[in-house]
Amino acid sequence: MSSLIEQAARRLEQLRQAGVDMPATPVAAASPKAITPEPTPPAKPAVASRKVDLDLEAMSEAGIINPNSPRSEIADQYRVIKRPLIKNAMGKGASIIANGNLIMVTSALPGEGKSFTSINLALSIATELDNTVMLVDADVARPSVMRMLGLPDGPGLLDLVLDAKMDMSSVLLKTNIEKLTILPSGTPHPRATELLASDAMVHLLEDMAARYPDRIIVFDSPPLLITTESRVLATHMGQVVLVVHAGKTLQSEVKQALGTIEACPVKLLLLNRSSSLFKGGYGYNYGYGGGYGYDRAEEQAA
Repeated sequence: MSSLIEQAARRLEQLRQAGVDMPATPVAAASPKAITPEPTPPAKPAVASRKVDLDLEAMSEAGIINPNSPRSEIADQYRVIKRPLIKNAMGKGASIIANGNLIMVTSALPGEGKSFTSINLALSIATELDNTVMLVDADVARPSVMRMLGLPDGPGLLDLVLDAKMDMSSVLLKTNIEKLTILPSGTPHPRATELLASDAMVHLLEDMAARYPDRIIVFDSPPLLITTESRVLATHMGQVVLVVHAGKTLQSEVKQALGTIEACPVKLLLLNRSSSLFKGGYGYNYGYGGGYGYDRAEEQAA
């Protein structure tokens, strides 16, 4: 080793004498440096949903189910209505239904009680021990869920469709009913119909369907015969509840509305305001359509 060092020293001296500039101190060969991984950026803090308090007493006076009230006729009616929907949503029905936990409530025409039905159905599901429910106001042209519940409008569905990076929790409303959350229709937009028919909406629906296995999502959607967005929504739903106003909606209108949602695997007809079903007041009748038979409901609606 010493001879090598001496030889190197002599060689350096020769180079200096020959006029070659050399560093005073030999530079050690660079040793490979260990690659240090870049630090992982800190996770974004979870965005907390805003908390709102529903006026349960006022809702009860308006005919909306109050989960804290004693047993009532309307609550019993919705217990019957929700049972097959929950079974399908949880994969416990006769067959497995894709997106069975996405339930769209609609009607053929305006004024048939679809929003009232959407709210009551969601509130009834919220009383379940094993499920949570999200109520979505998807009637973006004429939103009414927030008004009927006495809540202010705010960002919601349309904002999520416009901005894929927006955290859903930032626009969800947690309520004083433990298992109920609400997604408003969102900031009004001149192309709201096109937004609901966009790929961004499809991706959002897929995410909503898969995110929470115990969550059932109820969409209050526009009427089928005066809009197109509800027909687009129906193609991504597992179940559709078609509300029919007894004594008002024509049989031909029911048939036409059902024809627009043929792609949906499960269609349930709910006859609203049928005074003949219950003594002393209005009630509901229901039955499956689109392959399950709906003649009775159509006859009463004619």
